[in-house]
Parts: sequence; structure tokens; C-alpha cells
Amino acid sequence: MSEQLKFLVEQLNREPFKKNFNLITFDSLEPMQLLQALNDVLAEIDPKQAIDIREEMPEQTAKRMFTLLGMLKYKPPGGMSEASSFRQGLVMGSKPVVHPILHWLLQRIPELKKRAYLARFLVKLEIPAEFLQDDIIAETYHQYEELVEGFKNIHKECEQLKSSGFSTAEIRRDIVAMEEEKDQLIKRVERLKKRVEAVSNHQRMLELARQLRVEKEREESLAHQKQEQKNQLFQAEQRLQRCQIQLKDLQQAGADEKPESLMKRLEEDIKFNSYMVSAKLPRELENMRKVVQYLQKVASEPAMGQAELRELEDKIRETNTEINQLIEKRMMRNDPMDDKLSLFRQQAAIIVRKKEAKVEELQEAREELAAVERELNMKSSQARERGGVELIRGDEFKRYVAKMRGKSSAYKKKRQEIAELKVEYGVLQRTEEILRERHTAGQQQLQSLEAQQGISGYSDTQEELERVSAIKSELDEMKGRTLDDMSEMVKKLNSVIAQKKSALSPLIKDLRALRQEHAELAPEYEQKKAQYDTCAVGLESNRSKLEQEVRVLREETAQEESRYHHINCMREIIESQMQRAADQSKINQSMDLQVRRTALREKYIANTAEQESLGKALRQQVKQVRENQEPNMRQMKMWKDLETLLECKKQCYLKAQSQAPIGHIIQDVGKDMLVL
Repeated sequence: MSEQLKFLVEQLNREPFKKNFNLITFDSLEPMQLLQALNDVLAEIDPKQAIDIREEMPEQTAKRMFTLLGMLKYKPPGGMSEASSFRQGLVMGSKPVVHPILHWLLQRIPELKKRAYLARFLVKLEIPAEFLQDDIIAETYHQYEELVEGFKNIHKECEQLKSSGFSTAEIRRDIVAMEEEKDQLIKRVERLKKRVEAVSNHQRMLELARQLRVEKEREESLAHQKQEQKNQLFQAEQRLQRCQIQLKDLQQAGADEKPESLMKRLEEDIKFNSYMVSAKLPRELENMRKVVQYLQKVASEPAMGQAELRELEDKIRETNTEINQLIEKRMMRNDPMDDKLSLFRQQAAIIVRKKEAKVEELQEAREELAAVERELNMKSSQARERGGVELIRGDEFKRYVAKMRGKSSAYKKKRQEIAELKVEYGVLQRTEEILRERHTAGQQQLQSLEAQQGISGYSDTQEELERVSAIKSELDEMKGRTLDDMSEMVKKLNSVIAQKKSALSPLIKDLRALRQEHAELAPEYEQKKAQYDTCAVGLESNRSKLEQEVRVLREETAQEESRYHHINCMREIIESQMQRAADQSKINQSMDLQVRRTALREKYIANTAEQESLGKALRQQVKQVRENQEPNMRQMKMWKDLETLLECKKQCYLKAQSQAPIGHIIQDVGKDMLVL
């Protein structure tokens, strides 16, 4: 409320109102003064409302304000349910009614000025149907409607011109400049004609110059046509190249594919296109038409203010509340057949949404593929123009990339293996050399010992027998180890399975019980959840209603408190005035003359008479001063001249006294003479 008062005071103190209010003076305005301030704001919007409401009947004032507010589409805060209280409050100049109106008006004065101006011409006259039966009246009314439509069109054109950026001053300047250029050209042509007329055979020369100009214009036209033909030829060559590339791609794609795959792909394309044409595109077109109609409807309506937007938001919230209530009622019925059908409907809706999403993804992928193909065609054409090689395209390029990728991985693997083998080969080669040297030395020593003992070749036979026995023992050990590992693994697996079964058996029993309990509690849970949702929605709506009521009651309480304090102040003032009147009445009724002389009324009367007599004497004195001003001024000037003359005589006398030997003064009655 305080912010609203600050805004009202700030706006009313600005141009063009200049009210010089503050918060205290504005809040203490009388109902008549508050209505006058409202009328001043309405007069700023519509000049016809510039009326002093003291010279008008309250009923006429209220009717005039109601009509203008209805034309400006002002809606009271309480809606139609409180229309009577709103009318009564406006007639009485109530602050809770007038302040919101002022706040709404001062927020959108330019918009309301435009609306009031248009309403003077667009609000149609209401003529009873029986009067329209007359042909003259009907024809006149038809002409009136045509004029209204014409005004609408002209106003729209005017607004478009205002918003287009054209300026009448600039257009006038351009017209003046063009007229000046035209005059200069006419004068120049006249001078050239005069100069040419002096030349012999000037008609022939003018004709040749005209033909030359025509030929030059024709040459420019032919050059322009030639350039257009070149551009068309270049575009045709580009189209031909694209078509050749597409043909080559199709041939390459068809060379490696079978007829069955081609037919399958064509069938998929046909299905996709038929779905797009029969289902998706008509639905999108219908949605776009609805959007266009809605936008046209919005554009045709006048601009909406914050209050109207808030009203629409309130309606949307009410509609959503009604929808939630209907959903709750439908859930309360709990029809099993409807539940089954709703499940199937939900599944069908999910499938349809998934299908639409996949179609959109496919369409986007196709568009992206087409864009990439266009870019590739452009790049290949540029490469061919610059003398480059033919690019590999389509499936051939994919096969080539896959082949190169496999070869690259195999090459890297082989190269790594070769490097490892080279390192290992170097190590083994050095080890082999060392071992060969040791073996050669050992063999030579053994052969020498065998030769000394007479058993040459014994070592070779012994080595062969040891090698065979070692191989046999290794094989036997490997077989036994393998059997032991397998039996140990089987024992471990059996023990683990037994442990898991023993650990899971109580859990399985608990799970069965819990499943049965879940099956029993699921319907109850659904029912309780539905009841909870219903109760929550109801409580939420009740809470919002109670909050609204509390807000209204708080505002009313604040208003009543301010009214209470105002009434108390007025009561105290009236009581003091009544006390003074009672005291004065007692003094007037008293029979004591001394008391009556000291009465306040007698003092006021005496003071008034004294002041009136003093004012009368002062006025008389002013009148005498004005009448005697000129004679007094002349007399004052004469006295100043006399003073100057006497001063001059004094100076002469003093000078004569100082020069006494030169002459003497003879004084006679009425005259003075100086004798030299």
C-alpha cells in the first residue's frame, strides 16, 4: 500500500499534473478532492473529461467515469461480484476504490490515450432493431459501418508508416531537392539548345547523338544479357556435374547391392515418405495454422496491460484447478475397465511419441546427410576445377578406409613384434655364443677323458637317455598336476554353491513373504495415495483461498484502523469546538455586563471595527497622498531652488566681506547695491 501511495504521489507531482502532494497531504485528501484528482487524470487521457466536479451532479460524475473506465477496459479488483460496492465506493470517493484506479491509469497513460482516441470512432452506436427496419436509417448505418472500417484501415496504415521510419520532413526535403535539380536540368537543357542552334546542321547531329545513345543502351543491355547467359551456363554446368556425380554414386551403390536390398531400401523410403505425408506433415501443418490463427487473433486485439495479463493468469490457474479436480473425481471412481484402457492408451501414446521422435531423428539425419553431400559435391567440383584427382565417394570410400585401418593396425602390430624379436634375437645370439664356447670346451675335455679311459661315445648315449627320462617325468608330473587342479576346482565350486544356497534360502523365504505382502498392500497403497493426492489438492486450494481472505481482511483492517484514527481526531476537534461554543453561549446568556464585555465575541467585534476604522483612515491618507503628490513635488523643487539661491547669496556676501577696500555696499529698503 505504501509503495502504491509513493507511486501515485510521484506521478501526480510530475508533468502535466504538478499537484505538489506529499504522502501525508495526499492520504488526507477529502473524497471530493480525491475525485477531482481522478477526474484530472481522466482529462489528461480524454480532454472531454476536463470538468470541475463541483459544478456537476454526483450521479452524472459517476456515470461519466463509469463509461470512460469501461471504454478503457478497467476491471475492478473484486470482479463482477463486487460491482455494486465498487460503484458505491467511486460515488463516495472511497480511497480503497480510487487509489487502485489512479494506479492503473498512471501506469499506462500513453496506451490509454490511444485507446480513448480510437474509442471515439470505433465504439459503434447502439440502434434498436425496429429503427433499422427503416431503409434510410439502415443505409445510413451501413455507411457509418463502412466509415468505421475505413478509419480502421487508415489508422493501421498510419501506424505502419510511423513505425517504418519514414519522416515527412525528410520526404519534403527530398522533394524540394529534386525540384531544384529538375529546374537546374531544365536550365541546362535550354542553354545547350541555344548553343546547338548556332551550329549548322544541328538537327542531323542531334539525330545521330540520339541514335548513338540508343545503341549504347542496347550495347549495355546485350552485355547484361551476355553476363546473365554466362551465369546460367555456369549454373547449368554445375547442375550437370552434380547430376553426373549423383549418377556415378548411384551406379557404384547399385553395382555392389542386390535387387532385394534395393527393394527393401525403397520400401523403407516409401513407408517413411507416406508416413510423413499422411500423418506427420498434416498434423504439423494443422498446428502451424492454429498458431497462425492464434497470432492473428492476438495481433488484431489491442495491447494488453499488466492487469489484464494478471487476470488471464488467474483464469489459467482456475482452469488448472478445475482440471485437477476433474482428474481427482475420475480417479475416485476407480473403474477397472477404464484403468485397463488407460494403461493401453498410455502405452499407445508412448509408442506414438517414440515413433515421432525417431521420425524426427531420421529426418534430421537425412537433412544432415544431404547437407554433407552438397558440401562434398561442392568441394569435389572445386578440386576438379583446380586440376585435382578424382575423389573416392560413397561405399567405396568406406571400404577403402576400413581396409586402410586394418592394414595400419596390422602394420603397427607386426612392427612391434619385429622390434621385440630383434631384441630377443640379439640376446639369444650372445647367449648361444657363450654356451657354444662352454659346450665346446666341455666336449673337448670329456672326449679327452673318455679317450684316456677307453669309453669314447659314452657321454652322448648318457645324455640321450637322461633327456628321454626327463621328458617322460615332466609329462607325468604335468598330468598329475592337471588332475589335482581340476579336482580341487570342482571341490571349491561345490562348496561355494552350497554356501550360496544356504545363504540365499532364508532370503528367498523372506522374499516370498514380502512379495505376498506387497501384492496385498499395493491396492491399499494406490487407494491411500489417491486419497492423499485428493486431500492435498483440496487443502492447497483451501489454503490459497484462506490466504486470499486473510490478505483482504488485513487490508480491510488497515483501512479501518486509519479510518478509526481519523474519526477519533475529528471527534476531538468537534468536541473542542462544541466546548468553545458552549462557553460562548454561556457568556452570551449571562446577565453580568462586565462578563459580557469580556466575551470573546465582543472582543472579535471590537477588534474588527477597530481594524476597519484603521484601514479606512489609511485608505483616506493614501488617497490624500496620491492627490497632493504633484503639488508637493513642485513645492519641494521650489524649496530646493530657494536653498540654492540663498547659498549663492551667502557665498557672494562672504566674498564681498573679504574684498571690502575695493568698494562698499549700500543697503536700502528692499534692495542692495555694490558701489566700486
